[in-house]
Amino acid sequence: MSITDPNMNDRFTGELEEILNTHLKAYAEIIETTAELSQSHRQFVKSAHDACLKKCKDDEKLFETIQVFKKDLEQKNVLIKEKRRAISEAMSEVQEKGMQKEDIIQKINNLKEEQAKRKKLIESQYKANKDKLKNLQKARLVFQDHLGLEIRTIHDKTQLAKGEKLQFVFRNINPKDQDCAYIITMGIKENGSYEIVSSDPVLECLPDLESRLQETNNLAAFLANVRKEFVAVARC
Repeated sequence: MSITDPNMNDRFTGELEEILNTHLKAYAEIIETTAELSQSHRQFVKSAHDACLKKCKDDEKLFETIQVFKKDLEQKNVLIKEKRRAISEAMSEVQEKGMQKEDIIQKINNLKEEQAKRKKLIESQYKANKDKLKNLQKARLVFQDHLGLEIRTIHDKTQLAKGEKLQFVFRNINPKDQDCAYIITMGIKENGSYEIVSSDPVLECLPDLESRLQETNNLAAFLANVRKEFVAVARC
């Protein structure tokens, strides 16, 4: 046809150019689309990278916060243990003080009971001493009237003896000197027993006489025996 039709070659060439232009246009569109996709992909990658970086930073901050919270929790646990220990010690101290309080109360009650017993004992001894003083007064009347006995009340404030004492002064003992005085001094102990302080002149048998007095509690017999001993001394 190109031989018979001289325009065939031009038309063929035109069609080829048209096809080429079409393909070039399609290729250009592909390249443009690829460029757009590539740009979009780069933007997506960049966005994803930025998001990952941000996420990493957020995770680092979160990890740091967790570490801070963990350390704070450990410190709080230590403080809680210390407070529990302090509370336990305080409770032990309170219990100990409670036991000490009970012990003190018990001691106070014991002291009160002991004080009450001592008071009762003192009252009993006071009554016994009062009765003994009455006996001394009775003996005074008997011996003074019949044997010329003089009884004196003295107050001795020395270190060895304190309080009220009685002196029994015997006369009419020595035939050569009827006024010569023979003296025995005695009192009453805290337990209510008689106490021989001294005698003038000294009687060697006085401890035996005192022991017998403690046994019998007979003051009249004791004074009679003392007078006999003074008579024996005066005759020597």
